[in-house]
Amino acid sequence: MTATNLIGFENIPHTIPHFCIESFRRNVKRDALAYKIDDVWSYLAGPDVIERVKRIALGLSRLGVQAGDRIAIISENRPEWSLTDLAILSLRAITVPIYTTQAVEQIRYILEDSGAKMLFVSGKKLLKHAENAIQSVERIEKLIFFDADAASEDDNRVMTLADVEKAGVKSGDAESFDELLSKVETSDLATLIYTSGTTGEPKGVMLTHENFVSNIIAVSADLPISSSDRSLAVLPLSHIFERTVFYVLCANGVSIHYCAAFDQIASHLQEVRPTIMTAVPRLFEQVYHKIVKKGKAAGGWKTSLFEWALVVGQDYWEAKDNHGSVSTVLAAKHAVANRLVFSKWREGVGGKLRFFVSGGAPLSKKLSYAFWAAGIPILQGYGMTEACVVSVNRPDDNKVGSIGTVLEGIEMKIAEKDGEILIRGKNVMRGYYNDPVETSKVIDEEGFYHTGDVGYKDADGHFFLTDRIKDLFKLSNGKYVAPLQVESLLKQSPLISQPVVVGSGRKQTGALIVPDWEALKETLTDEGIGARGTREELCENPQVIKRVQREAVELTRELSDYERVKRIYLLPREFSIDKGEMTPTLKIKRNVIDEKYEEAIDEICGS
Repeated sequence: MTATNLIGFENIPHTIPHFCIESFRRNVKRDALAYKIDDVWSYLAGPDVIERVKRIALGLSRLGVQAGDRIAIISENRPEWSLTDLAILSLRAITVPIYTTQAVEQIRYILEDSGAKMLFVSGKKLLKHAENAIQSVERIEKLIFFDADAASEDDNRVMTLADVEKAGVKSGDAESFDELLSKVETSDLATLIYTSGTTGEPKGVMLTHENFVSNIIAVSADLPISSSDRSLAVLPLSHIFERTVFYVLCANGVSIHYCAAFDQIASHLQEVRPTIMTAVPRLFEQVYHKIVKKGKAAGGWKTSLFEWALVVGQDYWEAKDNHGSVSTVLAAKHAVANRLVFSKWREGVGGKLRFFVSGGAPLSKKLSYAFWAAGIPILQGYGMTEACVVSVNRPDDNKVGSIGTVLEGIEMKIAEKDGEILIRGKNVMRGYYNDPVETSKVIDEEGFYHTGDVGYKDADGHFFLTDRIKDLFKLSNGKYVAPLQVESLLKQSPLISQPVVVGSGRKQTGALIVPDWEALKETLTDEGIGARGTREELCENPQVIKRVQREAVELTRELSDYERVKRIYLLPREFSIDKGEMTPTLKIKRNVIDEKYEEAIDEICGS
C-alpha cells in the first residue's frame, strides 16, 4: 500500500464505519464536511461528525433498527445523507439509496422489493414527488425528514432527524455505540443499490462492507490523495460512483463539500476551490461548450487567440499522448497559450484542481486533450454498481481514450469469444437481491462478473471500452455499429446537446439529435440562415437540418463508411427520465427510443 494517509492506521479497518469514524478521529479539521445554507458555508469538524453519527445510530437503535434491517434514503447531496448512511451501517443495517429523479412507480418498487423498514426523506419537495409511492407501502414504520419543517403532525409515522438524535442522546453513551460498532463484520451486507436498468425492473445489487473496503484500499493505493485535499461532491450519493468516492475521500481525511444541484456547480467551484473532484462526461461537455462559446464571442483578435490556443493545446497533448514528447516549437506555443488563455480555464474551476476523475460513459479524446492541455487533468475510469471502481488512469500513467489500468487486487480480462469485459475480485457484488437466477447469469462458476461491456486491452495494460453488448446494433448489410463511440464524437459539437445513434436493421447509420438550441440559434443567425420560429418549426426547416447534419457528417468522417452518420432527425426537447426515455443515471433507454421514434428512424436510415 502506497497511500500515505492510510498508512497512519495501525490496523486497516474492516468495515465502512470503522474506516470513516477512525479517519474523522485522526484528521481533526474544522471542515471535515461542508455544506451551504442560505449563501453561507457551514462546517462539521471530525469530532462533530462522529458525535452526530453516534446519536443517529443510537436513536435508530432505540426505534428498533436491528442488524439486517433495510433503511432507505431519498435525498439530494447533503451531510445528513452521509451521517445517516454511516449510522445505519454502524448498526449492521442496510442502506437502500433511491435517486431523487426516480419515477414514482420505481420508488414504490424499490421500497417494496427491499422490504424497507424506514425511509429518510430530505424535505417537502421530495415528499411531494414520492408521496404516492410512500403512502402505498404499509411496511414503512417511520418516515424521517432531514428538514424539520417537512414533518406533518397528521401521520404518526413521521419524525425528524433531530428527533432521532434526541432519542440517541437519551439511549446511551459512547460505550454503547462502540459496542454496537464492534459487532459489524466485513461480510455484512452494507447496501442494496437498485440498478437503473435500461430494460425491465431494477435489480437490487447486494454489496458488502468488504466490497467497499477493498475498493477504499485499492483506490487509495493507486491515486495520490491526502488529507490536505478538498473535494466537491456533485454526483448523486445514491450513485455507486459518488458513494464509493465519498468513502475513499473520508478514509483519507479529505474535506468534502456537498453540492446539492448541478446549477450550483459553477459558484461552488469558485468558493470551494477543490483539488480533486469526480464527474461524468456530460459535465465536461457542458463546461467545454460554454468555454468555446465564450471564447468565440469575444470577437476580433481575442477570438483568434482563443481558437489558436485551442488548436495548439489539443496538438500539444495529442503529441504527448501518442509519442510521449513534443517538439520544441510546439512546446513554446503551448507555453504562450497556457499563459494567455488556459490559465483562465483553471481559474474557472477554482484554480487549485489537481485532477478530475471521470466515469459513467466514454469521454471524447478531443475534450480530454483540451482539458489536459489547459492543466486540468481528467483521469477516466471504469466501474459499475455490481463491482464499484475497477480501473482508472493515473496522473503519471494516463492514456487518453482508455479506462486506465486495473486497480490493485482486481482481475480484469477480455473474453475470447465476444470481447466482453470480465471482472473478479473482492469488489464484486454478492449477487442480486432475491434473484439467484439473474445472479447466475452474470457471475460464472469461476467467480468472474460478466459486465456486458465490450472492450480490449493494449500492450501497455490499458483497457479500452468499446460499447455495451446490448447496445451494439447490426445494419441490414451485416455490419455492426457501436453507438456509444459515435455519440461521443457527436457530443464534441457545441450545437449538439443529446445525440442518439440509430440504424438497427436499417440500411445506414443515422442520429436523432436534440440541439443545444441557444448555440444553434446563434450560429444560424451568424451564418445568415435565420432562426425564427418555434423549436418544432426549426426542426422541420431544411436549412436548419442541413446545418446540424453537416456538423454530424464532419465529426464522424474518420469512421468506417458504415459507421458514419449520413442523415439526422432533429427533436425539439431533450430526452428525459419522466418520459421513460432515460434512466436516473442519465443512460438512454434505446429500446424505448427505437420504438417511440420508429418512423423517424426509418426516414433517415432506410427501412
